[in-house]
Amino acid sequence: MDLALLRTFVDVMLRGSFATVARDRNVDPSSISRAISALEDELGRRLFQRTTRRLSPTEAGLVYYERIAPLVDEMEKARLVAADVSERLRGTLRITTSVSFGQKCVVPLLPDFTARHPDLIIDLQLSDAIIDIVTERIDIAIRLGTLPDSTLIATQLLKARYLVCASPGYLARHGRPTTPRDLADHKCLLFPLPGFRTRWIFRDRAGALVDVPITGRILISNGIALQQCAVAGMGLALLPHWIVGPELQTGALVNVFPDYDVTATDFSTAAWILYPTRSYVPLKVRAFADFLKEEFRERPPWLRQTEPTGLR
Repeated sequence: MDLALLRTFVDVMLRGSFATVARDRNVDPSSISRAISALEDELGRRLFQRTTRRLSPTEAGLVYYERIAPLVDEMEKARLVAADVSERLRGTLRITTSVSFGQKCVVPLLPDFTARHPDLIIDLQLSDAIIDIVTERIDIAIRLGTLPDSTLIATQLLKARYLVCASPGYLARHGRPTTPRDLADHKCLLFPLPGFRTRWIFRDRAGALVDVPITGRILISNGIALQQCAVAGMGLALLPHWIVGPELQTGALVNVFPDYDVTATDFSTAAWILYPTRSYVPLKVRAFADFLKEEFRERPPWLRQTEPTGLR
């Protein structure tokens, strides 16, 4: 039986829509519908109930999926193993991460990686939503926060540090706070995640914690936009070091509390490389994960913005 046809069936079961699978593959939805109809004709069984509003699997479809999905995965694994023998990366590598981290830390690395692997297609999906990487057939994800509790394979890419930053102009106009409690006299730039918009947590060198309420009238859901507002002198912002690294080097921003660790949620946050649990990890996934770890260790991508033109 045609593997491509079976793969289409499995994808429709996972995605629950002809249109979604068609969009993933950049084809017309009618081609997906025809493929499923051809499989149904071959089996002599209806696999899906179709209405104008929804697509749902039949009992035969569910039973067939339970049997065929592991076989399709094994055939896909065999294809990947055979393709990796050449050690030349081909096909499509699907990556996802947040908008800010992607712009600051992944996009600057793509020129080098694609130059090393000219036959590889990169599909980078930047989204602040948590994407189901199994259903969406994502090869590798980079997520920020504490270690995810899931069946995904995870490895730490970098430890995240948060800093309270302000522009020199803002500090000249409003004064520089000397202790975290002084934030009561300042307007802060707020990020609309739980915890981030109501209080910041400070830890001094002795390990003592202080929980400081914050207020402000600027609420922005993007870290890079918050950084830009801080540079423009609009207030104090709590931002990760990988967003504000270049501005701290050039003096456009100042680390207001260098003697404190700061967070809004947890001091153990990090960036994690995640990929689905598989008995075989494709070479393209291993290559990109190793490339990221090497580049972050040797020369952090967010600092490349401050390097002179032409410097590698």
